[in-house]
Amino acid sequence: MSLRTGPCPAVALAVAGLLLTGCSGDTGKAAPAPSKRSADATESGPTGQSGPEAEIVQAQEIPSLGALTRSRISAATQQAVVVTGEAPDSNRATAVLYERVPTYGWQAVSTPWPAHNALRGWTDDHWEGDLRSPIGVFDLTDAGGLLPDPGTRLPYDHGAAFTAGGTGFEGEPLAGSFDHVVAINYNREPGTTPLHWYRPLGSAKGGGIWIHVDHGGPTQGCVSLTRDRMTELLGWLDPAKRPVVVMGDVTSLGR
Repeated sequence: MSLRTGPCPAVALAVAGLLLTGCSGDTGKAAPAPSKRSADATESGPTGQSGPEAEIVQAQEIPSLGALTRSRISAATQQAVVVTGEAPDSNRATAVLYERVPTYGWQAVSTPWPAHNALRGWTDDHWEGDLRSPIGVFDLTDAGGLLPDPGTRLPYDHGAAFTAGGTGFEGEPLAGSFDHVVAINYNREPGTTPLHWYRPLGSAKGGGIWIHVDHGGPTQGCVSLTRDRMTELLGWLDPAKRPVVVMGDVTSLGR
C-alpha cells in the first residue's frame, strides 16, 4: 500500500483553529492523531477529497511451473501453450493456453485440452528415434498443413507435402494428422516452413517436432491436439506476442 506525503488535512485544520481562537484550552495536550482509514476510504469536507490509495498487485505466475522453468520464458513472451505430461514415461498430457496481462501477469485463457506426446514419454536430452518428446520452452514461429490456412497470423505453408499415411503405434490411421501443424522450434531454423529439415544441433539430436492434429494415439516426438483445438490454437497464436510452448512431464515443469 502506498504512503501519503505532505501535511495531513486534519492537522492543518487544527493549526488553523488555534490561529483564529488564540491559546484557549489545554495547550499541554497534543493534537489528536488522524484516524487510520481503509485503502478505499476518501476524505471529504472543506479540504476537498482524495482518491483511493494505490493497491499493490502481485503479478500471477503460471501455477504449474517451477522457478527454473519460468526463468526460461522470455520477458517479451505474452502467449504460452503449456503442455503437461502425466508422468515422465506417459504419452498422455493436457494443454492449457496462457496470456500475460499487463499488471496482473499470466492468465489461463482456455480449459485443459487433452493431448498426446511421444510413445515413451519425455526427455531433457532428446535424440533421433528415442520416441520421447523434448522437455523445454520453445518458440512457435511457423505453421503449415495439407489443408488451407484456417486463419492463423503465423506464416503458413500449404501443400501436399504434409500428407500423412500409414498407421500409428496403436494401429490407428495417421491420415489427416498433418492437416494443420505448428512447428516447435526444437533443433530447427525459425522462419522457415515446418518441412525445412536443417538441424542446427545436428541430425542425431532429432527434429521435426510439431504440434499437429491428434490421430488417437502416441506420437514419435510431437504433441497432438484434437482437430477443433488445433484450429482454435492456430487462430489464437499471435507472432507479435512471441508465443512459446512450455512442454514436459509435470515433475520436470515444476522445477
